[in-house]
Amino acid sequence: MNLELFIAKRIHFSKEKGDNKRVTPPVIRISMAGITIGLAVMIVAVAIVTGFKKEVRNKVIGFGAHIRLTNFDNNMSYESTPIAISDSLRIALENTGGVRHIEVFATKPGIIKTDNDFQGIALKGVDCDFDTMFFRNHLIEGQMLKIDSVNTTNQVLISKTTSQALKLACGDSFLAYFVNADEVRARKFTISGIYNTGFSDYDKLFVVCDIKHVRRLNGWDSDMASGIGIFIDDYEQIDSKTEELYFSLIDKKDRLGNTYYIRSIKELNPMIFNWLGVLDSNVVILLVLMVLVSGFTMISGLLIIILERTNMIGILKAMGENNRSISGIFLYVSVFLIIKGLFWGNVIGVGFCWLQSHFKWLKLNPETYYLDAAPIELSATVLLLINICSLAISILMMLAPTVLISKIEPSKSIRFE
Repeated sequence: MNLELFIAKRIHFSKEKGDNKRVTPPVIRISMAGITIGLAVMIVAVAIVTGFKKEVRNKVIGFGAHIRLTNFDNNMSYESTPIAISDSLRIALENTGGVRHIEVFATKPGIIKTDNDFQGIALKGVDCDFDTMFFRNHLIEGQMLKIDSVNTTNQVLISKTTSQALKLACGDSFLAYFVNADEVRARKFTISGIYNTGFSDYDKLFVVCDIKHVRRLNGWDSDMASGIGIFIDDYEQIDSKTEELYFSLIDKKDRLGNTYYIRSIKELNPMIFNWLGVLDSNVVILLVLMVLVSGFTMISGLLIIILERTNMIGILKAMGENNRSISGIFLYVSVFLIIKGLFWGNVIGVGFCWLQSHFKWLKLNPETYYLDAAPIELSATVLLLINICSLAISILMMLAPTVLISKIEPSKSIRFE
């Protein structure tokens, strides 16, 4: 049997009366608490930030797709210059590797006017290819609008924010006004459903309708739209897919001679995605701080353990054990403590994440954070990686206090009490 491991087990696990295990219990508890708290904080921080980024990102994508194909002459307003969408373009996009779904859209700015109030909106027209999953998941009242390829429906989806501001409910009708050149046009819509994503910047803006309304308001042909929303299978491939589509369509034009413009959702919303990127830096700083705090707590504990075992170290040296072997004993003791700390850190961290994911007791201000509760996203791979890195770094940090063992002289330490 490994001698170092045997002695380390006797030091750490033996509880027999008269045993030479004299390490002060509070020192052990404090050392383990440092590892436990540090790991729990790391797990919770990574889970919340990962979940927060994913939720906010998915909401932005839900309103605008991963990648957008529009007219090169378009600006950032919702009064867009159209492109003509051919069957060959649809087929080319659908056959691109990694593309999950494409849908046509058209936008038109306008104003909703009621008897007592008014509000500016962006009318988003969608066609039969509209993926309803995002809005269906956030529908809180009523039902999804149904788009017919032939007949035009007057049904629309509005947000909870808009419905409360204008005192509108499902089944109510309202007039919306749109400016086209020097002419003001009115359209009457009926509310089929009310959604609430918590993304206030978009909720108070978008009204989803049949794309045929936008085409008629703008005088567009049936194959014309503001653009195509392209959804891909893997978000991590968004930059490469955007580049691939950009170069495949750079020399293509529609039947009107318009040039296509490909942009990712990150390019369309740089402020939001830059803000999400900053969160990664904050998490890295937090992880480094937690590892350092936990590591130095363990270093202090190990130093005290070594000092209280000075007499034993002297005896082992007198019996012929070298510094490396004795250092191994205390490294094993450290590993036992670290593993216990990691165990309880996982219990607390994962337990907190489970409670938050089910009960949502940690609330957020949706006006600031776009979410009403802190989201949780924690995969087994990430959890395992956090544990492995914490264990490895902690053990490496434990090498420093073992240097003290080489300074201990047997002739003095054997008399040490």
